[in-house]
Amino acid sequence: MFTLSVRQRRRVLVADLVSTAVFPLAITGATAAVPDVSAQLPGPAALGPWIVLAYNGLFAAALLLAGATADRGTRTRFFAAGNIVVAATGLLSAFAPNLPSLVALRAVGGIGAAMCAAGGSSMVLAVYPPEERRRVYGYAGAVLGSSLALGPVVAQALMAVGGWPLVFVVPGAVAAVAALTTLGLPGLRSPEPSGSFERAGAVLFGVTVAAAVTALGLGLGAGVPWWGPTGLMLVAAACATGLVRVERRAADPAIPVDLLRIPAYRAYAVATGAFMGMLVVGLTALPQLGSLRHMGAGEAAAMLSLLTVPSTVLPLLAARLARRLARPLVTTALFACTGTAAVLQVTGRPAALLLAAGVIGLCLGLTEGVPDGQALTYVPAHRGGAGAALFSTTRMSLETLTLAAATGVTAALGPASGLAVAGAVCLTAALVVRQAVPARADSASLSAGSAGSRTRRGSASAGSGRSRGR
Repeated sequence: MFTLSVRQRRRVLVADLVSTAVFPLAITGATAAVPDVSAQLPGPAALGPWIVLAYNGLFAAALLLAGATADRGTRTRFFAAGNIVVAATGLLSAFAPNLPSLVALRAVGGIGAAMCAAGGSSMVLAVYPPEERRRVYGYAGAVLGSSLALGPVVAQALMAVGGWPLVFVVPGAVAAVAALTTLGLPGLRSPEPSGSFERAGAVLFGVTVAAAVTALGLGLGAGVPWWGPTGLMLVAAACATGLVRVERRAADPAIPVDLLRIPAYRAYAVATGAFMGMLVVGLTALPQLGSLRHMGAGEAAAMLSLLTVPSTVLPLLAARLARRLARPLVTTALFACTGTAAVLQVTGRPAALLLAAGVIGLCLGLTEGVPDGQALTYVPAHRGGAGAALFSTTRMSLETLTLAAATGVTAALGPASGLAVAGAVCLTAALVVRQAVPARADSASLSAGSAGSRTRRGSASAGSGRSRGR
């Protein structure tokens, strides 16, 4: 712990919250801009989805390594450097001459975003005592939920004002503000190293995620040689095998896999990844289906609002329901998402699309914070940072893999099939939660879960980068 004045601690928190607001906007906002960007920039149209996929994939792949580096370096400087990377790539994206250049810039921006998340979390953990962290996580959750919900709306407004370049410039400008907020703050470097860290494990994990995401995103559609995705999956399998061997020998593993042996923790991590996968796929697939059905601009905006707004207005209700109904609430929402995806396989009428967006949005809003808060009740208090970091990494990885698989299937079979992929992931997650989480768990963890259930994305994202902060 570092002793700072109240004003300095508030500046640390403000910097982290400002930076946190960038991530959802950079993902959901970019998703809304993909059609315009693909139409206006030269390059293969198949690269359009990679504007989002490259950012997500590198974010997930770099998160563990960034977290370890943040905890072992100068936290404030590391955080500022990540925001500068995000700001620079956002500005340069506005001037990208073609789609391959934009995708490359987005990939670098994803690495910068991982540095921001890791550095910000590490700063907050270093200056706020345990008794104040729940309140801080609550702030982070509120910012994340609001930014996630407003991302598509803000993106549409920015495109109406200045075209798609503003969708990348504005988040970059916000990241620059976050970097400037750290000026004059102490570096927050630990006087002693946090201990040895198996960097090889973090690198192998990152390569595994990146290769798997790329392979699934390419798919096996027309124009994709079979050896491309197959070779990448072999690389992912080889790296995963090496990762297991390295982690078994490491004195300080990159991945605290022992936490994944806790059935309920593992199940809720899968659940939140499935929810986020359904959201990001829905943000892409539903507008595409609407376009095929010639939906008007007003209907399209209403559809996006139904999908995202509940995440800003229902979290308090979700926290109340989760006190005794977490398990049935999560499983019912996952089954509902699965059923909605199944219905859209047989009808794509505008009314059905609006209803689907409303159902998915309601499911997301009513589970806001629930899996995260419940999962962390199974983690020992002295390992809360490691538990939150691993939870965040698992969520991001499953979310990105779901998006990648849906992208590949969509290219081959159409947007409704992409939603079917997300629905299948939700069905799997529902069955995992039903099997792994005891029915009596809600009442047993009432006191701990009610406090933590308000911080689904906040606690997990605020914990990314603290995986070694035991």
